[in-house]
Amino acid sequence: MTQHVRDKEPGTTVGASAGIDVPGRDITPRGGRLLELLGLTLVAGAGVLFVVRPDFYEAGAHIFATRAASLVH
Repeated sequence: MTQHVRDKEPGTTVGASAGIDVPGRDITPRGGRLLELLGLTLVAGAGVLFVVRPDFYEAGAHIFATRAASLVH
């Protein structure tokens, strides 16, 4: 899992690097854990699907290739 940055000095605030304060770029602890979990679940599901039913990937590659070829002509 992703390692999160922890503030080592409790009296200070977490800001941008080199002391530059950029709005909207503050580090938030535990931000995006749900998105990380959903992404890992999606990748794991795709890996299982690739092992169990490889014909889906062959069909997807065929559809992608035929659409790309139709754009060229």
